[in-house]
Amino acid sequence: MNKSNRRKFIGTATALGISTAAAAMPSFNMEKKYPLAHHVFFWLKNPGSKEDRNKLVAGIKTLKKIETVHGLHVGVVAETEKRDVIDMSWSVSELIFFTDLAGQVTYQTHPLHLEFIKNCSHLWSKVVVYDAVEV
Repeated sequence: MNKSNRRKFIGTATALGISTAAAAMPSFNMEKKYPLAHHVFFWLKNPGSKEDRNKLVAGIKTLKKIETVHGLHVGVVAETEKRDVIDMSWSVSELIFFTDLAGQVTYQTHPLHLEFIKNCSHLWSKVVVYDAVEV
């Protein structure tokens, strides 16, 4: 294969690979459907306890049954590059999406959310909440 044909082949293969990867990615249009994000970070009282972490994770996952919750992501600290701007002091996070402020208010007073707090609040020493609306 000569250089010109090889360049065309590599260029075409790269373009096909990128377009295939883009087509395979799910559509994630949160700003139109679910513009309110509720991100909560928990610091465990016993940060080394996998049992406590697992109990908290299980408790958070019960919140997806609330009718106004339109997406729930439960996470733990990722083993990414350590930089000054990355806070790795927390233990567990939850990220929930709502269609509007009324849905978030419903969530806050919902019996499942109140039960989660009652059953799991003894596990954490600190909670920080970030609520954001799409602009």
